Amino acid sequence: MKKTNYKKIALAYSGGLDTSIIIPWLKENYNCEVIAVVGNVGQEKELEGLEEKAIKTGASKIYIVDLVEEYVKDFVFPTIKMGAKYEKNYLLGTATARPLIAKSLVEIAEKENCDAICHGCTGKGNDQIRFEMGIKHFAPDMPIIAPWRIWDIKSREEEIDYAEAHNIPLKISRETNYSKDLNIMHLSHEGLDLENPKNFPDYDKILELSVSPMKAKDEVCDVEIEFEAAEAKKNKWQGNDTCRNFKLLK
Repeated sequence: MKKTNYKKIALAYSGGLDTSIIIPWLKENYNCEVIAVVGNVGQEKELEGLEEKAIKTGASKIYIVDLVEEYVKDFVFPTIKMGAKYEKNYLLGTATARPLIAKSLVEIAEKENCDAICHGCTGKGNDQIRFEMGIKHFAPDMPIIAPWRIWDIKSREEEIDYAEAHNIPLKISRETNYSKDLNIMHLSHEGLDLENPKNFPDYDKILELSVSPMKAKDEVCDVEIEFEAAEAKKNKWQGNDTCRNFKLLK
């Protein structure tokens, strides 16, 4: 791995497996200060305890930037309005959130006078491109570190080994270590049995925001949604009216 003299690095931090081990990895390999940056796009409970965890694992500072309303207004609702889905099936919660998080990441990196920006995306998917194109748009000359493309770790199992060796607390086990991405629009999963398209998902293991239709309550629930110019403006559910944009999605 080519060493570069970076003194302060801004990390796109989620508190998940990847970014949890990246903090000590950056400090070990660059002898640098790490600024953790969290884009709050509606992941709610996943934000609990992040500040303490980031500091305990080696970050010198953490920012949790509230992006929820901007994300819903400028990304989620336009996506719903267009009916946009990847290959007509896959919801774009992860894809649509990345440009906004990248913008926030650059803003904090510049505020903190960071020498580089780091993300935890793997080297095989589209997420690395979303982050890096966004970062380069807002900060063309900012160096980007992508550990998954340069470190010796080859799997999530090896990541868990690294975390255990560095006493990093994890909320997952080796049997349930799906890579998840949660925001106000959706929750995505990858890894384990899902890596093979032939495998039918075990919904009892992965569904968190809902249950399978086979286990849903046999009850009628009426939801009324008012639209204006193809954009949801108000809903009524269980007798309660909701007007504020992001609350329509909850």
